[in-house]
Amino acid sequence: MVLMSGAKALIESLKREGVEVIFGFPGGAIMPVYDELLDSGIRHILVRHEQAAAHMADGYARVTGRVGVCMATSGPGSTNLVTGIATAHMDSSPIVAFTGQVARPFIGKDAFQEIDIIGITANIVKHNYQVRDTKKIPAIVKAAFHIASTSRKGPVLVDFPRDVQTEITEIEFTDTLDLPKKGPYENFSSSQVEEAVKLLLAAEKPIILAGGGVISSNACQELLALAEYLNVPVATTLMAKGCIPEDHPLALGMIGMHGTPYGNRALSEADLIFAVGCRFSDRSISGDINFNRQTRIIHVDIDASEISKNVDVTLALVGDAKEVLKKVLEKVKEKSEFKKSSEWFEYVEKLKKDYPLPSYSETDKFMKPQKLMKILREILPKNAIVATEVGQNQMWAAIYLKTYLPRTFITSGGLGTMGFGFPAALGAKVAKPDVPVVNIAGDGSFIMNEHELATSVEEKIPVTVIVLDNRVLGMVAQWQRIIYKKRYSQVHLGNSPDFVKLAEAYGAIGVRVQSYEEFEKAVKQAIKSDVTTVIDVLIHPEEDVEPIILPKGVLSHSVG
Repeated sequence: MVLMSGAKALIESLKREGVEVIFGFPGGAIMPVYDELLDSGIRHILVRHEQAAAHMADGYARVTGRVGVCMATSGPGSTNLVTGIATAHMDSSPIVAFTGQVARPFIGKDAFQEIDIIGITANIVKHNYQVRDTKKIPAIVKAAFHIASTSRKGPVLVDFPRDVQTEITEIEFTDTLDLPKKGPYENFSSSQVEEAVKLLLAAEKPIILAGGGVISSNACQELLALAEYLNVPVATTLMAKGCIPEDHPLALGMIGMHGTPYGNRALSEADLIFAVGCRFSDRSISGDINFNRQTRIIHVDIDASEISKNVDVTLALVGDAKEVLKKVLEKVKEKSEFKKSSEWFEYVEKLKKDYPLPSYSETDKFMKPQKLMKILREILPKNAIVATEVGQNQMWAAIYLKTYLPRTFITSGGLGTMGFGFPAALGAKVAKPDVPVVNIAGDGSFIMNEHELATSVEEKIPVTVIVLDNRVLGMVAQWQRIIYKKRYSQVHLGNSPDFVKLAEAYGAIGVRVQSYEEFEKAVKQAIKSDVTTVIDVLIHPEEDVEPIILPKGVLSHSVG
């Protein structure tokens, strides 16, 4: 037992969890914690907006697999975190958010900067706490980190009333986890593994469909080993980019609305889909991506609620992807009579030739995003980290920028949060300071959090920002071209900033390039720079993302 304040107890608890950095913004209701933070040895990154703090913590978590931490004051400070928390929730990213709160006697009385952040975040966190007993701080912090980082990972919020932070009492630190005892979440048996192997070996046209859960559970090695042993092609969702090197002979690339034509075709012709850590979202399985009626589906997922939620499955194995894949591979290798078949593999190779990615012409003065992505890939080392914004820039990167390693491509998949990429890139760079980090942005998305250029310069976090600048909200405009016959409504950005001058105003480097040669030179210089560089690249305002599969019925909304 140690006599200390609640604020000091929080900081000590964070140190015991191995926290090295916090992304945050102070205010009145969290000031006691910030006073203790000053002498803690924990690095604090001062953001310019709390939303960015949550995205930075998220980026940090995605590239390390460890819990990212963000902090804000009460009221608007905590509500500004909400979009970042929801982004982490939708993509199962482990972050813990700490918020200040008004003193306990004022809770529920509409005090200055009071907000019910517990109620607001209830549906976008795995769990949330409001600390009412100072003595419970160590137990709550330990539980928060455990919940965020185990089973299906996700965000946890801890709300601290100001008087809890200042109260001095006897604090006991313990390694015991104070959580209700539950049975193991794994719900797969040896007989189910046997059945899965039986289905796999009997299939003539099997495909492995990998989702973000493969990366989250660090199961990429096991997935690749199974695919290579069985000679089975691997398709990925957006969130799984990098779980298999995209230049691997078995790699089919991303499937779904903007997926590779050959990948979608192979998926629709498969007689068995072995889906691991994916939730069959509408952007992955929609439109013309229909399974053969005879297709059997084995679904491996850590979250039982995902089983048969969107797609009916033949067999479910509920558990950690890494553990399930280990068991399946062990059992497959026991079947000594099994021989690899090359017929399906050769057919899929033919699909790659017959249904390639769309070609593009270079007849106008604007540079092509597709070619820019290919040039960028040639420049960057394989371990470079790419964070994207949301929109056309995101899809061009997902389709044309090959990814070779897990945790090197981070993007907002489920929530589709514009403004995510730049702060997420900064969080990634804090986590991996020796690795080049690139943010691929659209001008619309970058504007949403461009103020974090101040953070990147002040905190010496150098990243490279590539702005695909078309002066329009590109993806919305593309859909208006397709569905509403070019009736553009509120998509032209007009007087957007001069991104070169904007970067320079913050003390960063700004470069405008007008040729592929200039682009290549700018990127090579930027990734070696000790200050953030913004590279402005003009692209055609009517450049479309292709391929694209429209959801069923969408054209029925078109005008006259």
